[in-house]
Order: sequence, then structure tokens, then C-alpha cells
Amino acid sequence: MIPQKFTYPFRYVPHPLVVEAAQKLIGTIDSDPLLKYVFAEGKMLGILVCEDPASGALTTLNAFSGLVGGRSVLPGFVPPIFDTTTVPALRNIEGPVPPETASLRFGPTADAVPPLMVPRVAQVSEGTGPSRDTRDSRELQEWLFRQYRVMNGMGEEMDVKEIFASRGLVPPGGTGECAAPKLLNYAFRNGLKPLCMGEFWYGASPSSGEVRQHGRFYPSCTGKCGPLLSWMLRGVEVEDNPLQRVAGFNTIKVLYEDDILLAVNKPSGMLCAPGLTGTESLQEILEKDYGKLYSCHRLDMDTSGVILFARTPQAQTEIHRQFSERVVKKTYLAHLCAGTRPWKGKMKGTIALPLAPDWHDRPRQMVDKQNGKSAITEFEILQIFPDGEMDVRFIPHTGRTHQLRVHAASPLGLGRPIKGDALYGDSSKNRLQLHAESLSFKHPVSGETILITAAS
Repeated sequence: MIPQKFTYPFRYVPHPLVVEAAQKLIGTIDSDPLLKYVFAEGKMLGILVCEDPASGALTTLNAFSGLVGGRSVLPGFVPPIFDTTTVPALRNIEGPVPPETASLRFGPTADAVPPLMVPRVAQVSEGTGPSRDTRDSRELQEWLFRQYRVMNGMGEEMDVKEIFASRGLVPPGGTGECAAPKLLNYAFRNGLKPLCMGEFWYGASPSSGEVRQHGRFYPSCTGKCGPLLSWMLRGVEVEDNPLQRVAGFNTIKVLYEDDILLAVNKPSGMLCAPGLTGTESLQEILEKDYGKLYSCHRLDMDTSGVILFARTPQAQTEIHRQFSERVVKKTYLAHLCAGTRPWKGKMKGTIALPLAPDWHDRPRQMVDKQNGKSAITEFEILQIFPDGEMDVRFIPHTGRTHQLRVHAASPLGLGRPIKGDALYGDSSKNRLQLHAESLSFKHPVSGETILITAAS
């Protein structure tokens, strides 16, 4: 029951101890009208199960990201690494405290400026909206990063600015306010041994377009928490990064082969082409037997199914042209999780939700109706099972990164993550249940229509 290694925070299946603690916390919030009110708009919450080395007893720590109701302290949650509410210039960043929360024992908020020289903040110009002097804003941000001093598993202490600078990076705004670093910092400072951790969403889905649903677990963000948590977990035995595990695959099935093209059924968990993880890719494996290959398109590492390689540069150019002109047709099969409510929508339809990268949490994508690129997907629900899960066929008309995964998981789409998609809300141990079923295109030489299919 006790995990042997600590959770790898950027891609994980939550440990049963974490799931149990999360359910208990949700129950606590649901049963308290005031807590339920302040969390209802949506907030990422964190759970950290620790061991007291002296007694061997287990203890559970809770945290929330950012502020809640304009406050940084709530009973039952660990304190922030640095309390921004003690700085008058930064108060009410998330708006005034709702009157309904007045009776909550939020904890003290000091009126005095911390015993440090706080850089001045530029004034708001009347009639023109908020504006700041660039230098003043930069000085204030750097001062803030210096206040976020954290400990790691080796007992070392460093501030956020130093941690990012050691990697040649500048921390994004809000670094240190997420639940995970709050939890680890509290544990290390109180002599507790972290055992397992998880972060889940409570309340309404965010209006920003991020894919977040009530009760679902999500990995830690890579932009703000990537460098920070990596440093804080020094001295802690952490699970391996699943993306860097060398997967052992049996013979890869060839679906189509001639002097110009090669198509195979890609296994789930394998990179299409050489990447940053250092593991051997499908292309490298195939080139041992087929010589030089040229990538025509890609599938996500966890997606299985039909993938096409060209055996000449000219064929690659022609297939790329067909992709860009939407001559190529693709279908995918997916098994989706159950939703929070029974499906009442159409059995067939089209999802048109523009997508953009979540720059602070790559490679995650988000719905962005202002700046996102067009992303259009036809869907057909093939079967709905008694437990609410469903089989769906997708026909993408565009090829955006994670298009099908976001269109499935977003509350603006089907509202159900693909089974096994930890990035967008399914914390099961299943592999990603997304399979490239078919690929249709014109042969670069003969012009004949070629249809390649792969059984899931």
C-alpha cells in the first residue's frame, strides 16, 4: 500500500492513498456551504501523503493554488510559500473578499509591509486603464521571486529566481503559487517524508479554455513547476518518467509497402521520430531494415495505429502537399471516460474549437477562441456502455496538436477525456485509448487512391 518511490509529478496515476484523501477533501468542502462557495468557481487542489520518520505515522497535507476568496490561508490547508496578501500593492489580485465568506476563519492577514524594502509599483493612469512602468514592474516581480524561498529533499534552500537562473531561465509570473510546491515546501520544513502526491480540479471548469473538470487529476504544469519541482525533489527517490522508459515491442506490423512508401501499425508508447527522450523511435527501428525513411506525419507517442513514411524525398514532399491541401483523409477510434452526466447530445456532429498551446504547460493545448488556430473534428458515437463510457469515431478535418484529445475532454466538446489520457483528466492505468484507424491518400507516383487500415 505504501509507495516505494515518490510520484513523478508531470505524468502519473494517482496512488490509492491520494485518491482516498482527495475524495475525503471533496466531501469536506461539499459539506461546508462557505468552503463550497469560495471553491465553486474552480481551483486546483493538491494532496500530499507524508510519513513522520520519528513515529512512522502517515499524515495528509492539503493545498490550493493561488488565492481563494482573496485569501492565502484557510484552515486545513498548508500556508503559502510567501504570502502576497501581506504586500498592500498586491492585495485583491483576485478581487475583493465576498461578504459570504466573512465568517470563515481564514487566518490572519497583516496590514504591515514585510520587513523588507518593497519596490514601488507604478500608478494607474486615470482614463487610460491600468499601466505600469516597465522598470518598476520588473523590480517588483524580481523582488517577489526572491521571497519565494523553498527547501528540497537534501535540506538545501534557494529562492525561485535562483532555481530558474541555474537553468538559464526566467520564472513565469505566479511561480511558487501552485499547490505542489506549497505541499513539498511545507513537508520538508516540518521534517516529513513525502510518499505520494496528486493534484485535482474542484468546481467549475475555467473560462480560459484550459481543460479542467471537477474531480479529475492532472499532472503538474511544466512551465512554472517543471524547473521548480525538479529542484525541490532532489534527494527524493522519484518514479521514472514514463516518457523515458524503453518499451519492448514485438514485431511491428507492416500494413503497406512499395518502392515509394511504407505504412505500419504503430504501437502505443513509441515515438514516431527521434525526439528529446533519447528512446529509440519507430522511424529508427524501421530504418534498420528499410533504409532511410522520411516522415510524412506524426502520431502522439501514446496513440497507436496507421502511420506513413516516404522512402524518397520527392514522395515525402507530395504527401506533405496532400496533407496541407486536405487531400489526406483520416479516421480514429477512441474509448472515452464516463462524463459527470449521462450523454444527452447528438450521436453525430462536428466540434469546432480553435486551439492554442498552453505556454506555461507544454505540450498541453487549450481552447482559445481569440487567438487559437482553427480545429475541426467530426465525431460519431458508436456505442454508449452501461457505465457511461463510450466508443467514438473521429474524423479530423485539421491536424492540430492534441486536437482529438482536447475536443474529447473539453466541456465545450464532448466533455469526456479519452481513456488513459492523464494529460487531460483520466487518471486510470490504461494506455491512451486512441487509435489511428485509417489513412486515405493519392499515391505520389500512380495517383491511385490508397486506403490503409489497422485494426485496434
